[in-house]
Amino acid sequence: MILPLLVAASLSLPEVSKAFDGREGALVLIDCASGENLRFNPTLCATRLPPCSTFKIWNTAIGLETGLLASAEQPFYKWDGVKRSVDGWNQDLTLRQAYAASCVPAYQALSRKIGLGRMNEWLRKLGYGDRDTTAGNDVFWLPAPDRKSILISPDEQAILLRRLVNGDIPFSANTRAILKEIMTTKTSDRGTLYGKTGTGGAGKDSPAVGWFVGYIAAGEKEIAFACVLTGKKPAGKEARALVEKLLL
Repeated sequence: MILPLLVAASLSLPEVSKAFDGREGALVLIDCASGENLRFNPTLCATRLPPCSTFKIWNTAIGLETGLLASAEQPFYKWDGVKRSVDGWNQDLTLRQAYAASCVPAYQALSRKIGLGRMNEWLRKLGYGDRDTTAGNDVFWLPAPDRKSILISPDEQAILLRRLVNGDIPFSANTRAILKEIMTTKTSDRGTLYGKTGTGGAGKDSPAVGWFVGYIAAGEKEIAFACVLTGKKPAGKEARALVEKLLL
């Protein structure tokens, strides 16, 4: 199977397999216009896993749609003075900065403000994975040994990103514009990459995962993607590096 990613280039399953270099993982690519797709490791592509910080895409969007957020540069996180393991979290942050730093306490506070009722309603509208938020309103996307997180498959991640790109989710133009702004990851002569990483240890009934999900815009073509690594010490930054190697 070959997916025409760019006007003058294509990507094949053997090339994807070579890029994974024996790592356990999966990759889904979907042409946002045609729906044509490439799936590496179809079994894992269809397996639901904890989303970890990739959920920040949708947490941000729901915050924007509920009026709790308004712009990329607005003050978003007021540091409480508690020193945490990630240096980037130990300061006040704008929305753009909190997204880039993947600031867990900032997004936990946002989720609490949204409230479980509104959150569940939006997860229903999105058709987000198994929509299981029983772990708690501010931890349901974070895997832990003693609790079950919400679960979503790479297939479902990529389909959601395609819907976002195509305007098939009931988000305002302002929400889509701000998401695009803060999701901008890297640009090369091959296109612009938009996305979010996610890393999590093993949770109850789920493995450790490293995600990178988003889309690439290359000329008039847009490709939604979801890449996940499992196995030994997977990390979102590794998934991002793999996607950049293949697409940029």
